[in-house]
Amino acid sequence: MAGMTKKYISFFLKKVVVIVFVIAAFVLGYKVNNIPNATLLSNVINQNDAPESQIKTVWTCSMHPQIRQKEPGKCPICFMDLIPLIQDEIDETKIEFSEAAIKLMELETSPVERKFVNKKLRLSGKVDYDETRIKYITSWITGRIDRLYVDYTGIKVNKDDHMVYIYSPELISAQAELLQAVKALQNLKSDSVESVGKSILATRDAAREKLRLLGLKQEQIIEIEKSNKPVDHITIYSPIGGVVIEKNAAEGMYVETGTKIYTVADLSHVWIKLDAYESDMMWIRYGQEVEFSTEAYPGEIFKGKISFIDPMLNPKTHTVKVRVSVENPEGKLKPEMFVKASIISKIADSGKVMDEQMAGKWICPMHMDIVKDSPDTCDICGMNLVRTESLGFAASDANETPLIIPASAVLITGKRAVVYVKLPGTQKPAYEGREIVLGPRVEDYYIVESGLEEDDIVVTNGNFKIDSEMQIRAKPSMMNPQDIMSEHQHSND
Repeated sequence: MAGMTKKYISFFLKKVVVIVFVIAAFVLGYKVNNIPNATLLSNVINQNDAPESQIKTVWTCSMHPQIRQKEPGKCPICFMDLIPLIQDEIDETKIEFSEAAIKLMELETSPVERKFVNKKLRLSGKVDYDETRIKYITSWITGRIDRLYVDYTGIKVNKDDHMVYIYSPELISAQAELLQAVKALQNLKSDSVESVGKSILATRDAAREKLRLLGLKQEQIIEIEKSNKPVDHITIYSPIGGVVIEKNAAEGMYVETGTKIYTVADLSHVWIKLDAYESDMMWIRYGQEVEFSTEAYPGEIFKGKISFIDPMLNPKTHTVKVRVSVENPEGKLKPEMFVKASIISKIADSGKVMDEQMAGKWICPMHMDIVKDSPDTCDICGMNLVRTESLGFAASDANETPLIIPASAVLITGKRAVVYVKLPGTQKPAYEGREIVLGPRVEDYYIVESGLEEDDIVVTNGNFKIDSEMQIRAKPSMMNPQDIMSEHQHSND
């Protein structure tokens, strides 16, 4: 019995020792874990002697750094004791890194600068007739076509080449009127009443004008008067030089006044009709130079100028027709040829296009080929010319130079654009995030409307790493622009 008692006492003492050891270890661990917090707290308390305007104690959770309060307490998420932030971490807008960290992050920067940038557009389209150089050859009288000098399409004709030979009874009667008036003048006596002479002269002149309107030339009319014999046929001549693209009559056919017989197109000047997408329209202006090529002439570059931009959008393709006027003296460009074109726009401030040849000039809003150095009227339609700046061109002054940054410097989320700017005059490399207003993107650059100044240094590579670190430290970032501390403070109140 005594042996059993000793064993029980020994077992009990071992249990007590184990329990005491566990309690001692827990107490020791608790004290060790609270040493840093106590140190930080004592550091903050020792700063009470400084002015309140210089000391801003912020309390946060070591497990949830987004929790920030102005007073100590418990974390609303994990209920741990809040700890005071180090003074350098309180600044919500900037972040510092060591030189070693900068190298590991592979940060690259670039200065904000003012300069013109080029936007290159690539368009496709077709060659087409110049509508202003298409003429119809019609019958000026009623009659029968006895001969077609041009009897198939595609024939090239020159101005005043004979085209059609027509018999017309109407022409014979009109000539008879002229011959009667001429004969009456010849029989007029010198002592006749002056009014009678004037009346006969007016009749002759009216008969001449009638024949001219029927298509006879002045020399033909004079020949009829001299020979005193009417002609029963009339020849119609081509009003322009070009190519016959349509033939609408045949020999022996009776025609009325105004019947279309031929269509002639002058191909020494053609149009190029290009398709431009909606996103390209802001870079296209009247009078811009266009370069293009065709598969028919590899390696050869043709040039022209934009003379018209269609005000209507094609609802099926969502493209806009852009017309380019091109000289074609050798006839190389033929209608329906496919072309590949390029337009290089020099972009100025606010997306305007800078063109030294168009800056400060005057242009006709209806005929864009008419460009002059001073105010004047259009040589074609007589309209007053307007300044090229009214059509979207930039003036030739320094104020038009845009403020640009590399596109890689911008972090875009929704409607916001954020860049990280290197702060000058800091002991460690420091950066701050700025929300900026962007203009259009031009190739690898963005035009900056506001938020940056010239010579600011922006991060072009590694900005995502900086933003991630800002998010880890619960500071305003690309994804979180709001003041997190004030939000949590408000929710705790």
